[in-house]
Amino acid sequence: MQTLSLFEHLVVDAPKTEGIKYAGSKLKLLPCIIQLICRAKPKTVLDGFAGTTRVSQALAQAGHRVIANDLSAWSKVFGTCYLLNPHPPEHYQPLIDHLNALPGKDGWFTEHYGGEPNGGCSAGKDSLKKPWQKHNTRRLDAIRGEIDRLSLSEVEKAVLLTSLILAMDEVDSTLGHFASYLNDWSPRSYKKIHLRVPSLIPKSEAHAVHQGDIFDLMPKAEVDLAYFDPPYGSNNEKMPPSRVRYAAYYHLWTTICLNDKPELFGKANRRVDTSDTLANSVFEDFRRNAAGRFIVVDAIERLLRATRARHILLSYSSGGRATAEELNSVISSVGQLVEALEVDYRKNVMAGMRWTNEWINDAETPHKEFLFLIEKNNHCLPGSTEL
Repeated sequence: MQTLSLFEHLVVDAPKTEGIKYAGSKLKLLPCIIQLICRAKPKTVLDGFAGTTRVSQALAQAGHRVIANDLSAWSKVFGTCYLLNPHPPEHYQPLIDHLNALPGKDGWFTEHYGGEPNGGCSAGKDSLKKPWQKHNTRRLDAIRGEIDRLSLSEVEKAVLLTSLILAMDEVDSTLGHFASYLNDWSPRSYKKIHLRVPSLIPKSEAHAVHQGDIFDLMPKAEVDLAYFDPPYGSNNEKMPPSRVRYAAYYHLWTTICLNDKPELFGKANRRVDTSDTLANSVFEDFRRNAAGRFIVVDAIERLLRATRARHILLSYSSGGRATAEELNSVISSVGQLVEALEVDYRKNVMAGMRWTNEWINDAETPHKEFLFLIEKNNHCLPGSTEL
């Protein structure tokens, strides 16, 4: 199999996108994703697990009509900001300037997530590690309260919340998620948050943004191509499922969006509704069914069969709960592989493959990402509800 320097043979450049630090980010893969999607020449694309919406942003800028969906409230906020905004950046600058000028104040976020820079993370009440220093959580408390007090449309509020989240992401003291925090303050945590107008995308298509279970959306989502990047979970039997659940990793962005002051638990002050018993996705399920098959594999097969699109682009990360052999069987049962792409992040190389089984052995190696462009055997028929 030919090995190429990463992105060496790509013929398209990915548009510039914005996002937070994210364990499932596809930022590096965007050129590959856009190139494979271009092969199918779709007009309308479903981004079924949109996350930070980087893929949706890139697709919108590439001229596709995008339907973005995710379970998380913050993903819907991002999608609304980047896909549904009708205003120019100048519309938001006075609002951003107003928020940046607010003095900080002690509030709910400071009480639960703010720490002192001088010994505050190692003594007394503040012995628990915190994601932000108090000088920034005080600004967060003031700005978040003001956003609720302003008379804003849903889109305007989403743009301001996106700006706030991006600003807080730049001054955190974490590894990029909120399941645990650093022992010592990161250098960036000493910086003062500063909001800016997000890089808004001129609206040229009737995009749609949804927040819900992907299976509830599938009967209505007749598109040309569906892109799926489900959270496969870990195949490490000793790893608690909560360690790979995105609701647990990014609970604080949810709280900033909702501003609902939820009940908290644990050392990381997680939302109660992100506990193992409440926040679970079938794609992150670590159990097997009665037949001995991983539940997540059944979910992937169900998803691919329910897709009302001629083409599917599927992301897969090695080391996931779904094994390569099982995933290979699922893919071949629903369609023909048009093209496959393998990226090895450790070696910084990429390889193109045809429909062979060679990728199965490679998939057992950690830190590899696969993209499969599939043409379904029995693609969807017209007649679904327009989104």
